[in-house]
Amino acid sequence: MGRRKSLCCGLSAREATLAVLFVLMTGVCVTLITLMVTQADTDPKPTVAPTSEPHRTPYLIGVGRADCTGPPAEIPLMGYANPQQNAAGIHTRLYSRAFIIDDGRKRVLFVTAEVGMISQRLRLEVLQALQVKYGDLYRQDNVVLSGTHTHCGLGGFFQYTLFMISSKGYIKASVEPLVNGILKSIDIAHGNLRPGRIYRSRGELDDSSLNRSPHSYLNNPEDERLRYKWNTDKQVVVLKFTDLDGDGVGMLSWFAVHAVSMNYTNLMVSSDNMGYASYLLEQEKNPGELPGQGGFVAGFSSSNLGDVSPNTRGPLCMNTGLPCDYLNSSCPVGGTKMCKAFGPGDDMFDSTRIIGQNIYRKAKELYATAAEEVTGFLHYAHQWVNMTDVTVQINDTHTVSTCKPALGHSFAAGTTDGGGDLNFTQGAVEGDPFWDGIRDALLGEPSNETQECHQPKPILFNTGEMNWPLPWHPQIVDVQIITIGSVAVVAVPGEMTTMSGRRLREAVKQELQSEGAFSDTEVVIAGLSNIYTHYITTYEEYQVQRYEGASTIYGPHTLSAYLQKYRGLARAIAQDRVSELPVGPQPPFFEKNLFNLLSAAPVDKKPENSSFGDVLQQVYPIYRQGDVVQVTFVAGNPRHSGDMRDKTFVTVEIYDNRTNTWEVVHNDASWETRFHWLKGSNRQSNSTIEWHIPQSASSGSYRIRNFGHYKEMKGLRPVITPYEGTSDVFTVTRSFYYQ
Repeated sequence: MGRRKSLCCGLSAREATLAVLFVLMTGVCVTLITLMVTQADTDPKPTVAPTSEPHRTPYLIGVGRADCTGPPAEIPLMGYANPQQNAAGIHTRLYSRAFIIDDGRKRVLFVTAEVGMISQRLRLEVLQALQVKYGDLYRQDNVVLSGTHTHCGLGGFFQYTLFMISSKGYIKASVEPLVNGILKSIDIAHGNLRPGRIYRSRGELDDSSLNRSPHSYLNNPEDERLRYKWNTDKQVVVLKFTDLDGDGVGMLSWFAVHAVSMNYTNLMVSSDNMGYASYLLEQEKNPGELPGQGGFVAGFSSSNLGDVSPNTRGPLCMNTGLPCDYLNSSCPVGGTKMCKAFGPGDDMFDSTRIIGQNIYRKAKELYATAAEEVTGFLHYAHQWVNMTDVTVQINDTHTVSTCKPALGHSFAAGTTDGGGDLNFTQGAVEGDPFWDGIRDALLGEPSNETQECHQPKPILFNTGEMNWPLPWHPQIVDVQIITIGSVAVVAVPGEMTTMSGRRLREAVKQELQSEGAFSDTEVVIAGLSNIYTHYITTYEEYQVQRYEGASTIYGPHTLSAYLQKYRGLARAIAQDRVSELPVGPQPPFFEKNLFNLLSAAPVDKKPENSSFGDVLQQVYPIYRQGDVVQVTFVAGNPRHSGDMRDKTFVTVEIYDNRTNTWEVVHNDASWETRFHWLKGSNRQSNSTIEWHIPQSASSGSYRIRNFGHYKEMKGLRPVITPYEGTSDVFTVTRSFYYQ
């Protein structure tokens, strides 16, 4: 650390030290007939008030899905902020799913993308591209972009310093596949627009979620808590999309649970539990198709998951097996790092399978029984808000305000889904002289105003007062509601806790019903939408300062400010006065000072007397269902393969004796395959492919193939060359016995 060595982006040793300190201290989440297709929806037509006769004619409906997976190598995975968690292969590919609804006068677009969260930069780039292609048809007010919150998607798609530091900067190789994948899903949905109907259904799933901060939840008023059976929201809301013949074309669902079944030790790109639920339903509804193919689109969207874990066995000390400290989630020996929540499976893959399967089964059940038709006009309301300066009227005489962004000490402690590396604990309401001293030396002491505003949070990172090389946290935030007949979707720019989400749903429903037009409205929270601003706790939960409270960056009155803003949007919709809403201050789109700490991938080397694609470890000649086939190839860096969307690094193929051809039965998007890339010494690397043979696999002859690219120098010019490798043929049989 003492060296005066400059980094590639121009960081000095002091800033490099700061970057390292930050990464170490953040051990967890820091990464929607083509009758009117050609007619732009610029709202020049007279509007119909919400109190008018309900809309009974079919909607125009379009659904689309597209691959948005970036290069699965060396780019940090976004979610746990673990500096060692850089992509090294593919567990499952990532997809964007788009749903477009048009009532003949207005149109809305909802996208759920398998990504950690939607960043402001990602949203702005998508909106700019939509403007170029579609004019004013898709805009910030009628487009919602939501992330599933998988912690195993690629990072590098942010424009604020804090997030750039934790994911090695703004990485175009990661951003472009995300933007292009989202755009392609929208293009497909747009091209598929046709008359159809929507049905809604609602049920409960009570075995797939656990509150990871029950102490904070218990700080909410008792009379409020007594209104609810659980300390997490168990409801699953499903929208069923059909054509006029009643044939299903898609499904959109919301359920509140963190997509962290794949833990911080995983290095493969993965869609986690929510993605597996989509995978299962799409495979069922698109029989005979490979993953990502077929017309039926199943979107599973995040909700108010802020304090909700899928690790249902709860937190235990890994070194003793005893329960962790209730308030601090730490262990007598090893601190927070030893306190982990696991389950319900034997390992992270099994847990992902179980939770994903549970969500899928409940959604499938609700989809099959959905009979309540969604009717009524579409509405939308949107504002940009400066969340650092919102005044909220608490009562007749008292007002409070939001704060400049700041993160508390307990932020660095992480959660029971992934704790921090240092001696921070959850529930810290006092600072630590040692860490405060380091903070003051490197970042400067927080102002008295900021410290007082955030009380009782002891500030670790005073991000609202840090602007080098760009602001560390956003000031301008999207607030947005879209209504699809009797369904209101509240797009939330962060992670709301269970009780925060309940209060918001109730507030929006009250305002919508105030004019008598929305008497039976289902309000859903779409979390991780449009921009990421960490967590949103209740005022009472904030006082406890566990991880969620410490990560509520705009201070103790953040939820009150959001309730005020969303009430205003809902009231404007109910009163048909959306056009009177102030647009608000537009967010920045930074062109300068974006940095990239990820160096270019070097040329690839291979062992002597070998070629790229050669097999290093061969398959066995015979396997049976339930076995795992493993084969290792000489490989190039997957970053050299560029944009591999809609392509694959892996195929599992069966020989068709009737046609004498090989047929692909699985690829790297399949649940049954795992593509591991291992970077070795001397710029050599290899790829190991696993096929977990399902019990449904047909008997026959199989082979596994690996595809990639390697880089070499020809003179002074780097050249990228494709390669492929093929395993020996092996047999899968139903009746194999080991000798």
